[in-house]
Amino acid sequence: MKPLPTSVLVLSDTHSHIDDTILKYTATADEVWHAGDLGHPKVLEVLRSSCKVLRVVMGNIDSVSDYPHLPQEEVFLCGGLKIFMIHIGGYPGRYAKSVGQKIASHRPDIFISGHSHILKVMPDRKNDLLHINPGAAGRHGFHIERTMISFEIEQGKIQNLNVIKLGKRSSYPLV
Repeated sequence: MKPLPTSVLVLSDTHSHIDDTILKYTATADEVWHAGDLGHPKVLEVLRSSCKVLRVVMGNIDSVSDYPHLPQEEVFLCGGLKIFMIHIGGYPGRYAKSVGQKIASHRPDIFISGHSHILKVMPDRKNDLLHINPGAAGRHGFHIERTMISFEIEQGKIQNLNVIKLGKRSSYPLV
């Protein structure tokens, strides 16, 4: 019997904001990956209660005192693919030096980073991987549109990749 695809939701840069629209997507995904800058600890608490599987790395605004057990980076397997996730990483051709070295060492199929608030999904032919930056799901920052990424992994392949637009960034109150 062929295994079912794993549905994945990737988000980043919530900056203390979580809302029902985000939670609608986290509740239906098999795995949720947050690429850092959670902000307020309440965001992590709400995500943990709404997800089947949650993977999170710390961002530059997240403090070790608030998140003593979160890793700075994570390398893991999902559906036959190796994923490397870190908050500040750059993108193909412009990786931070240490990140480029880690990509060469880990040899991931998918590299996920946040931080820039700029949505990017692009191949890195040199390192034979797909780079994903989901943009920013929160309301703090310079981005105009709040975004996340969803896709499925089936037998080592990504399929049905979608950009989820959450609406315009605005000055709504934070958590």
